[in-house]
Amino acid sequence: MTGSQPHACSYYAATANHNTEYPPLVGEQHADVCVIGAGFTGISTALHLAERGYNVHVVEASKVAWGASGRNGGQMIGGISGEETMAAAHGADAEEMLWEMRWAGHEIIRERVARYGIDCDLKAGYLDVAIKKRHLAAFRAEFDKLQQHDFPHEFRLLSAGETAELIGTDAYIGSLLNMGNGHLHPLNLCIGEARAAVENGATIYEGSPVLSIEKGARARVVTEHGSVSADWVVVAGNAYHSLLPELRGILFPVNSFITATEPLSDAIVQQINPRDLAVCDPNFVLEYFRLSADKRLLFGGRINYFGADPAFIIKNHRPRMLKIYPQLNDTKIDYAWGGSIGVPLNRVPQFGRVAPNILFAQGYSGHGVNVTHLAGQILAEAIAGTCERFDVFAKIKPVRVPGAHRLRKPMVALGVLYYQLRDMLW
Repeated sequence: MTGSQPHACSYYAATANHNTEYPPLVGEQHADVCVIGAGFTGISTALHLAERGYNVHVVEASKVAWGASGRNGGQMIGGISGEETMAAAHGADAEEMLWEMRWAGHEIIRERVARYGIDCDLKAGYLDVAIKKRHLAAFRAEFDKLQQHDFPHEFRLLSAGETAELIGTDAYIGSLLNMGNGHLHPLNLCIGEARAAVENGATIYEGSPVLSIEKGARARVVTEHGSVSADWVVVAGNAYHSLLPELRGILFPVNSFITATEPLSDAIVQQINPRDLAVCDPNFVLEYFRLSADKRLLFGGRINYFGADPAFIIKNHRPRMLKIYPQLNDTKIDYAWGGSIGVPLNRVPQFGRVAPNILFAQGYSGHGVNVTHLAGQILAEAIAGTCERFDVFAKIKPVRVPGAHRLRKPMVALGVLYYQLRDMLW
């Protein structure tokens, strides 16, 4: 998710391994590929391409991972939003490919963390928690899929009592444990991948908002003080990209916010999350939480709100957190931040072309840590000439809502209200 507030109010910024200091774009530059956006999608694409030997230049309006990639909940969740739509569109022929893509981002992350020595607090373990019986039915179907595919990591269905014993709350009626998923410090991961991309020959420019993209056999990406001419351009701006008219009205910025408590005592940690799991419910207007490396509770949720005031976020989140963990009543909240995730109307991640040599990927609906890394690999494949996986997504055309670019805030507010009611009543 991205946001308008500075990084300084986030726990991640306060614990970043280092601040990036890449120069702005100045003068006329030339590259094989120009990537617009230095979040997970853009940096993942750049690293994949640089490893293949391409000359890649990344142009970023603010700082590496300033948006979604440096602010999100840090939950590494398998699966691709809109899988049912994709499966229906492609039939049985694509079933195995879709299953493999569900987890591909995880493997990319693990491999990069190991290869490049990225210190990002990567941990295994994730718990889907049920609030309603329909959630339990969905967990059972997911459990059956994991069994059918001989999933190599521990996974178990847990009763209400087992769930309460595992995470110290009776707020849920059951859960699905999946040790193949996990959690991490997203800002440090993206900063580490950016460093790896540069080590492999990529060039990154920060503080360089793109003003226009000139189409042609060699496209030209123009900023205030420079430009990059390239054989290929990748647009990786997600929820806050509105540069190209072709991409307006097909993606909605849905707000999500996070608080971080003060470090918890060992006794409290043993009570509420001794296995150090990421936890999330399946609602659209969901809640999610996990422990940081220094044992703070990071508690997140969606709010029908477009501001950036930490006091407002805390006021909203504290009662929700205490409903689950009343034992934290006297615990201070040290950080609060948030922003927007990109959500397509049909929930399917959007891959496509706005010109033969201008590609884009966006709209991960809350599965961004995993799917952005897959997206970078797929975009690199497409540029190298292999479009099989790219086309699996690109053939599903996004739903466009006329006027949505201008009216997106009220439309998103109505949409979130609809899903709040749906979560409660269904």
